[in-house]
Amino acid sequence: MTTFDTVHSEIGADDRIGSRSLRRARLVRRLPPGLVLSWLILATVVLWAIAPALFTSYNPGEGVGGAQLKRPDALHLLGTDALGRDLHARIVYGAVHSLTGAFVAVGLGLIVGTTLGVIAGSAGRRLDDAIMRIVDVLLSIPPLLLSLSIIILLGFGTVNAAIAVGVTSVAGFARLARSEVVRVRKSDYVEAAFGTGGTFLAVLRRHVLPNSITSVIALAALQFGSAVLQISTLGFLGYGAPPPTPEWGLLIAEGRNYISTAWWLTTAPGVVVVLVVLAANRVSQSFGKVTS
Repeated sequence: MTTFDTVHSEIGADDRIGSRSLRRARLVRRLPPGLVLSWLILATVVLWAIAPALFTSYNPGEGVGGAQLKRPDALHLLGTDALGRDLHARIVYGAVHSLTGAFVAVGLGLIVGTTLGVIAGSAGRRLDDAIMRIVDVLLSIPPLLLSLSIIILLGFGTVNAAIAVGVTSVAGFARLARSEVVRVRKSDYVEAAFGTGGTFLAVLRRHVLPNSITSVIALAALQFGSAVLQISTLGFLGYGAPPPTPEWGLLIAEGRNYISTAWWLTTAPGVVVVLVVLAANRVSQSFGKVTS
């Protein structure tokens, strides 16, 4: 290779790198600030759940003598509770309970609901009617009442609360999955696949499911924020994790007795729950725009 060819290839490589960097910069500029902030909030909370010790040096279950109900300061960023426990540490360590419960709830609703919806949308009329009548019954029961009924049967705890919340979301996933499957089955390319000799299962796997699952995923992202809120509500009512577990809803419930003298005990975990729910909703909206 001559010197000219070497220089020319280096210039071409630099141009490719420069154009790639320019495209990345344009992509970053096109991202809405609210979406970026939402992703940062969710990423931070997930890191809290994975490695809480990186964000606080306090033990969430141990109180400090003489530090009861201290206001937020440089030593305790979000203050302390009635037992002298650092509130910031309890919120950070509580992320694993709230997020795990939300993931279990969404996963249960996604798997069971989508399976029922796909069966209803692709099977015969009788099976479709039977499944959708069950879905209608689930939709007719208020979610909180259904959750409480299931928890009473299963017992208290974060996992049982997550299962209860997941059952309440099955109907929504089932209806959406069924409608998407029915819509895709009427498409020309699906009819062509059947016309060329494709079997029912093959067409369902290769064409129907990949083109109908995107909206269900967007609903799962939206349901995640709702699951966090519902699990926190159950924890606030005393049906979630038992004390002294630092679950977010339980933290709000424990601080309500001191709301006039220690406002931070309810405000801080409440703000965290609101931010996570809003961030999850914003991210789900971006998924909906991509899939639409």
